[in-house]
Formats: sequence, structure tokens, C-alpha cells
Amino acid sequence: MPFFRRLTQAFVLLAIVQAGPANGQSTRITGQITDAESGTPLPGAHVFIASSQRGTISDENGRYALEAIVPGAHRLYISMLGYEPVAVDTLFRARAYQFDFALQPKILEVGEVTVTAEGDPDWARQLERFIRLFIGESPNSLEVDIVNPEVLDFTDKLGRFSARASEPLIIENRALGYRIQYFLNDFQATAGRTQYDGEPLFSELEPQNEADIERWGRKRQEAFMGSFRHLLLALLAERSERQGFKLYSRPSISVTGTTPGGRTQQLQSQQRFPIENPSSLFTPGETRDEHILDFTGFVEIVYMGETESEAYLNWQRRGRRAKPKFQTSWINLENGPTVFDYKGDVVDPYGVTFYGYLAFERVADQVPKEYRPGR
Repeated sequence: MPFFRRLTQAFVLLAIVQAGPANGQSTRITGQITDAESGTPLPGAHVFIASSQRGTISDENGRYALEAIVPGAHRLYISMLGYEPVAVDTLFRARAYQFDFALQPKILEVGEVTVTAEGDPDWARQLERFIRLFIGESPNSLEVDIVNPEVLDFTDKLGRFSARASEPLIIENRALGYRIQYFLNDFQATAGRTQYDGEPLFSELEPQNEADIERWGRKRQEAFMGSFRHLLLALLAERSERQGFKLYSRPSISVTGTTPGGRTQQLQSQQRFPIENPSSLFTPGETRDEHILDFTGFVEIVYMGETESEAYLNWQRRGRRAKPKFQTSWINLENGPTVFDYKGDVVDPYGVTFYGYLAFERVADQVPKEYRPGR
């Protein structure tokens, strides 16, 4: 499943306050949020590390502080109603940074705002389709709800289905025990592809009993195991095969059929070659904590730790009689080599394109970037 970045204009001032080694240190990020036109401070802006549990809101003077950030690749995201959002992708190497942002007011074109009644049957059908494509169709999706669907507006023209949200989506994932504020920038789906651009901020749901704690711990571990982050960490530790991954190189893959919902029926290629040395997939980066993922064609990822779920077989339209195989995915680098760090975080979140099982697992199967089994 490919992702595309939306660039926005903003004035950003960055200063490294104090340099220091990344190993064993934490990073502190401070700054001020102001209006780009008037220069006045903006209280109430959301400032957070995307896909994490680290976030805050600017105070009455527009100032913010994020503490105890693990050094490495992160996306710092700033959002406020009425203003264009801003994202900064960077590798944090120092102990302290200052980011000041001057946000540009959002200008709405005439006719851009439309009102859709929540009880409208067309809107209800479009919401159902959005949930299927965005939240996903995995078993976890059955326990995920969008609390404020009324902020969504949909367009379906010329075979392109799109959605936008006037406010952050509030998502409750009772399968994994998270409440997510999802800042959706863009969502589009065609017959063959689903793509969306947005940033989630995670927080813990309050468990009702010990059974919740035990179940969430087990489900979170299942979501992490076999994930792309799991693979990158296993590659760095030179333990990919021990961790259950078998990797193959494919010059190309071909899609033999898709459904109107963007489901892939089958991916196949004439040739595949075992990758004898998985470490050859990446080279050293600028520092000891950075690496460059670099390969041509496609890499096939077979995760031997889990078999395909029945929901995945249905998603691929392979039928109930199909025999589940080990979870298989394919990745390629549409934009060339991409940088990742020692935590398995990719600097460019849209630098890797996913197919197969990794594309099937969507928002319902996401855990925060700082999650590790056993924590």
C-alpha cells in the first residue's frame, strides 16, 4: 500500500541547543507556535511525535516542550484548526532541539466546504467503505470504532473515492487497548490502490480488569510480530531468519486481479531468488545509528511465525477452501534508497511501498513506534 506526502508551507526555525551522543541519551524538543501573518502566539496547537505516545499542546504563549524523546528518526507534527499542518522529518542526534513554527492560516476555496447529513444513506455507505479501506478488515478491525465520524466528508467521482476530516479522527481500538487521535491529511482509493497520508497519536485505554491487560498485551505482541519494524530490527541484529523471516529477491511482480475495493487477489512473479545475506539489503548511514535500505526490484518477505488469517483469505478473494500459507508480503522502493535508524524507524514514512500481508494490516493493527514485546 503506497503512501504519498503532502507538503505544506510554514516558516520553521531549528536550532541545536546542545550537541551530545545519541547512545544512552534522550532528546528534549522545545519551541513556540505562532501565526505566520500576525506573529501572535497560538495556544492549543497539537505537537507530537507521529505514530507515538509522545505529544503535548502549546500553552497560552504558544510554547511547548516534549520530554524524553529517544534519539533517532522521527516525524514532528504540528496541527491546529484553521491552519495548515506542518511535518518535519529528521534524525534527532542531539540532546536538545528548538523548533519554532509560524503556521500559515488555511484558506478555503469557494465551494470547498460541503455539509453531509449523518443520516444520509449515501454518506452511511461511504463511511462503511472508508472504514473498510482505512481501518482495515483484519480481525482487530471488528473492535475498532471511529468515535466522531461526523467530521468526515466523502467524494466519489470518476472511480476515485476520497475522504477528508475537518478535525482529528478519534479512534478507539479495543482490540489493542489504544485511543488514537488521527490527523488525516489525505485519503484516496481507486480500483487498484489505497493511499492515505496522516499522523496518529496514541494513548492507552483504561483497562477494566486484569483480563483486559492480559489480552491487550497478547494482541499487541501479535500485531508487532511480523511487522515491518520487527523485520528491520531483526535485520539489524542479524537475526532475521531466527526471528522467522525468509527473504527472497524478485525482479518484478505482477497483479493478476483486483477488486473495486482495492483488494489484491494474487501477486506472482516468474522468478525469486533466496537472499543469502540479508545484511546486503542495507548499507551504513551517516552515523553509526543510521542505515540506508537499498535494493532493486522487490523483496518478498515470508514470515514463518504466523499463517494467513481467514480475513486475509477473504480480502484476497481466495475462498474459504484455500489453505492458509505463511504470511507473505512484498516491498519495493519507489523513490530509491531510504534511511532508517537503529529503532527500525524509517525517516521518510512513504519511502517503502507494501503489498500482500503488510498492506492488508492497516490502522486496526498499528501499535505505537516505541512498543516492544515484553514492555
